[in-house]
Amino acid sequence: MAKKKTAGGTPATVALDTAAVPFTLHEYAHDPTASSFGAEAAEAMGVPPGRVFKTLLAETDGALAVAVVPVSGQLDLKALATALGAKRATMADPTAAERSTGYVLGGISPLGQRKKLRTVIDTTALTHPTVYVSAGKRGMEIELAPADLIRLTNAVTWAIRRNQGREELREGERTQPQDRDAGQ
Repeated sequence: MAKKKTAGGTPATVALDTAAVPFTLHEYAHDPTASSFGAEAAEAMGVPPGRVFKTLLAETDGALAVAVVPVSGQLDLKALATALGAKRATMADPTAAERSTGYVLGGISPLGQRKKLRTVIDTTALTHPTVYVSAGKRGMEIELAPADLIRLTNAVTWAIRRNQGREELREGERTQPQDRDAGQ
């Protein structure tokens, strides 16, 4: 995968460049009337929605956390809370999300955020050779290997996409940051 640099970049692309992680930057004309930024990105790039991931912020036991799920699904807040060992999770206030990450809604990237937050990435990311996440700007996506995304965000993986079978929410599916590179 080739690196495609843009003048100045975004905090997300700068973080990838600094870490020397290979990625591809994809840009498309953002439609401000689009009702779903993620679905718009998948359609504009001609990529299956299951490979394009949205970055959501939630509040878990009083602290903000990042959840990364396919745009084709919804976040299971109960599963997110379980993944983080919290009692409950609710969607974060949009203003708090923007303030914490340094990005605007619809362009929040899991990479290069202003504050380092606990991050959970849905296990379906591991089924793809590459995934797409926001580059930190509407109309711009980063394609990278899921292992690189997990490593750079210090994330755990967990089945946090709503409508997944309860049998998929086993403790064994949780990958701790220090264990995830074993066998790779």
